[in-house]
Amino acid sequence: MTQPSIETRALTKTFGTFTALDHLDLKLEGAKCVGFLGPNGAGKTTTLKMLTDMIFPTSGECFINNIPVGRQRKLALADAGVLIESPEIYPSLTPRQALEMVADLRGMPSGEVRGRIDEVLSEVKMEDWVDKRVGMFSKGMKQRINIAAALVHDPDVVILDEPATGLDPRGMAEVREIVRSLKKRNRLIFMSSHILQEVVDVCDEVALIDKGKLLFYDTLANVTSRFAEGTPTIDVGLARPLSSDAMLQNVSGLEGVTSCVLLEPKRLRLKFKGGPEAQERLLAGLVGLHIGVNSLSEPVSALEEIYLKQIARGD
Repeated sequence: MTQPSIETRALTKTFGTFTALDHLDLKLEGAKCVGFLGPNGAGKTTTLKMLTDMIFPTSGECFINNIPVGRQRKLALADAGVLIESPEIYPSLTPRQALEMVADLRGMPSGEVRGRIDEVLSEVKMEDWVDKRVGMFSKGMKQRINIAAALVHDPDVVILDEPATGLDPRGMAEVREIVRSLKKRNRLIFMSSHILQEVVDVCDEVALIDKGKLLFYDTLANVTSRFAEGTPTIDVGLARPLSSDAMLQNVSGLEGVTSCVLLEPKRLRLKFKGGPEAQERLLAGLVGLHIGVNSLSEPVSALEEIYLKQIARGD
């Protein structure tokens, strides 16, 4: 099975004398979530709009699943689900009616539409609201319907433009959980954001852009290893509280560990020596201790430090 992919080659966009995007070369392949991180005005939305043929490049080219968007728009976007900015939904429609319109525009076979709508509304946790009018929904609920509209034709490439922006904390958490769930299928998710916590929570890799130029693209672990000053750090989430002093000592005794702190009963922060290979050995050691490891993440503070330093260097 061909892996989903997104690629830009020397992609450039100017508006008069202003360069919004400057020769962006970026290639994403495989089922994963890539965060497109950068401050407001960095060029994120401009990139996504060119990827979806909403605006045209000044020069360069972009591809979805190796198909040139500018030359074969319909074919390139056939397997792409897109949410750029937050479109409004007619308030008098129900989610089913709104998604039926999208399915019709997508040319989906009529016999498949109802079942697929039920499936995608379940995916965004809106199945209990399928026949309620959208006008009574909160902003977060409307955003979930917008995400469902991007997924209704079951695309293998999903492009999201800051999907949690403008939502309250509960709505943001709901959208992030939905994005995490999208990774369980063979999908490539490209999500722009300027929120560091959002990237750390849901993304596998990160591309940092500022003033239209790509500063780096790598896994979160490699980014921390390459750019962070001092000892690499990871946060370890646990399925059950870790209360035994002896077990905490066992974690501290793993190869490469220089510091082990129990932040909460179910969360450790580890500092360790070495790069990605050392981290791989450390993770294997943690699993071998059978302490209920269920999540691993880079501390937001580490990515924040790198983010600010890399942007400052471009000033």
